[in-house]
Amino acid sequence: MLHPLQTPEIPAILDTLDIKADTQKLIEHVTTTPVEELLKELLNDTIKFGLKVLAALAIYFVGAWLIRKIRKLLAGIFAKRGTDKAIASFTMSLVNITLTILLIILTVGTLGVNTSSLAALLAAGGMAIGMAMSGTVQNFAGGIMLLVFKPFKAGDFIEAQGFSGTVSEVNIVSTKLRTTDNRTIVLPNGALSGGTINNISQNPTRRVEWKVTVEYGSDVQSARNVVLGILSADKRILTGSDAPEKPNVSLSALLDSSIELQIRCWVKTEDYWDVLYAINEQIYNILPQNGINFPFPQLDVHLHQ
Repeated sequence: MLHPLQTPEIPAILDTLDIKADTQKLIEHVTTTPVEELLKELLNDTIKFGLKVLAALAIYFVGAWLIRKIRKLLAGIFAKRGTDKAIASFTMSLVNITLTILLIILTVGTLGVNTSSLAALLAAGGMAIGMAMSGTVQNFAGGIMLLVFKPFKAGDFIEAQGFSGTVSEVNIVSTKLRTTDNRTIVLPNGALSGGTINNISQNPTRRVEWKVTVEYGSDVQSARNVVLGILSADKRILTGSDAPEKPNVSLSALLDSSIELQIRCWVKTEDYWDVLYAINEQIYNILPQNGINFPFPQLDVHLHQ
């Protein structure tokens, strides 16, 4: 039975390294061979090994030069296409690591080392590391998806994973949000890319809505005129061709103790919160001045004697 971290390749690699038998054969060869032949063999082996070392060094330096050229070529392509810096950095690092590993295997193979065993060890190590870092790999994949498809960018106001705020940074593993009360929220890209994202800043305009209740007996048309006057006085509220629809006030519901007015208008996205709070305050102050009052909850009590 294999150990949980052991792979089938490792025992096979260890079986090929019969150190005891090789040492015994070497001792027998040295003790039975004349000194002159041993010196000739040593000289030949030294020359062969020296040539292998020179060839390995040549391969290594030429390979390292080619890797640098490839990195510069990729950097130029990314810069010309305006690729996101995080994607460019990640891709170049991945290419650099892959090519460097291949160069090392090629260089070691030139020295006569069995590279198949080395490749098997690297594969087994990579598998173990991948299993241990599965969450990080998921975040890497999510980060690539976000950076490629760009559902949002730095500076956008979004709602995701139960949080809302302005995107301050998008990197390959996580995304940082700055909330309206100046907190920093770090969201893992794996969960972020697989969830729902509401990008409020993606469109230049946004609809503002209020639901205001007034008491029964109020003149709805008078209330509508007062509210429309409040809206028309605010220059931040869009009208005409700048807005998908003109400001409107509708009777939306008849409730137990009041009638509900629904107020809608369109503003620029950056003006949303300021307009929402400002109109709230004006409605509260101006409607009662025009005889339109807000209701209180009512309960009819019948006494039986």
